[in-house]
Parts: sequence; structure tokens; C-alpha cells
Amino acid sequence: MDRPATESSGPAADVDDPLPEHVVANREAWDRMAPDYVDAGRRAWASSEPTWGIWGAPESELRLLPGDLAGKDAIELGCGTGYVSAWLARRGARPVGIDNSPAQLATARRFQAEFGIEFPLHLGNAEATPFEDASFDYAISEYGAALWADPYRWIPEAARLLRPGGELMLLTNGLIMQLAVEELVADDPAKAALRRPLFGMYRTVWPNDTSVEFHLPHGEWIRLFRETGFEILRLVEIQAPPDAVDSERYSHVTADWARQWPSEEAWVVRKRD
Repeated sequence: MDRPATESSGPAADVDDPLPEHVVANREAWDRMAPDYVDAGRRAWASSEPTWGIWGAPESELRLLPGDLAGKDAIELGCGTGYVSAWLARRGARPVGIDNSPAQLATARRFQAEFGIEFPLHLGNAEATPFEDASFDYAISEYGAALWADPYRWIPEAARLLRPGGELMLLTNGLIMQLAVEELVADDPAKAALRRPLFGMYRTVWPNDTSVEFHLPHGEWIRLFRETGFEILRLVEIQAPPDAVDSERYSHVTADWARQWPSEEAWVVRKRD
């Protein structure tokens, strides 16, 4: 696997560089897909409690967020329509959202006006942000950068942005599910068998799609976190609840499959002092 170095050179050196081809491809893809996410975004903004991922697992059960966010500076990396940042703001944090898609940010701004919650929104690449070192106490990505940005670039960037002791939570597709989905058919549901190799897992482009996803094996996540100054607090493998039904939007996994194996996972890590 040909992976980039994990060092970050800071905001001034990277922000003005030409965008990597996968960043350009994902911006075009998400500008195109943005209208399909307006209704779901509005429902999430209206929710009084955070719910996570495909199956809407409640925060009261998963406990992915810190117990006290009041007064904390927070950054959402790949904020999309901004609902996670809105949840953080309701818990007393001072969130900042950054996203690669102008169309998604336009939706987020409409929801800010609709729901009366304001926070800064930036157009940008989570792999090279314009913010100064140690600007934030907390960083989060539900999908967003966690799926659509190169982990060998955005994880070091998150480490650069966090103050010592700051936490990062990322939620993305589950490793087992990625191994169980057909390599060449994105909408073919995961099966009860391994269908793709684990070794060499890194970058995925599905047929008939231009967007670029990134996935790593657990051992590689652990190595990357440690090399960039994080200690691992939790790995949460998310199970679909008993009453979950198949998603109309996401056809790559069924609720029955996700009750037996984790279709999503969340890492919670802390920057070492």
C-alpha cells in the first residue's frame, strides 16, 4: 500500500496548494448529492438528542460524546449539513464546521437560519485546514472526513488542531462490513462471508461512481493514531437495534446483517499531553 507520510506542515503551507484529485472528485460528488440529504439533515437538526449512523443509534446508549462540552472549542471535520455541530452547540460547545462541498454548506446555512443556531462554517479540505495549531478542545467526524478524506492526511491534521488532552471521535463504516461487501458492486448488500481482502485496504472507488472512500484495517488505525500522538480510549462497534428496518437510502447493508455484525464503528481517541 502506497501511503502518504503522516506529518502535517501546518495551515500556511498546505491550504493554498492545489487540491488532491480525490478532494476534487468528492467535492463534485457531494455537490451533486446535496439535495438528497436536505430532508435527513433537517430531521437531525430538529432532534433533541444525537442519533448516530445508518440506524439512528441514540447517544444515550452509545455515549460517543464527552460528558461535558460546555465552553469547549470544537471542530467538525466534514460537517455536511451541520447537524452534528448543532448538537454540540446545544450542549454548550463553540463549534466550527468545515466541509468540502459548497452545496452542503449552503444547506447548513439555511438550517442555521431555520433553527436559530449560528456557528462558523468554512469551505475547505479537512486534510489541510486554515486553523492555527492547538485551536480546539474537541474534534469530530461522523462520516465526513472519516470516510471521504485520506486518513494519512486528516488524522495528523486533527492532531495538529487539538490541544493536549483534546479528544477526537470518528464514526465510519465497519471493518467487517467492508470485507463482506462485493468489491465491484456498491449496492449489493453485505453477505455472511468475506468477499474482499483486508490486506492493502485503503482507497475505494465504486463502479459507476466518481467519489473516493478511504478504509483502513483496525491494526493500521491503531498504528496511525499512535504515530500521530493519540491514545485510544474506545472502539465502539455499532449494532443495529432490534426494531431497525432496512434503510431506503443505504442498500449496501441490511438491518438483519447489522444486528449480527457491526456495519459501523466509532473510534474515540485522546491527544497525549
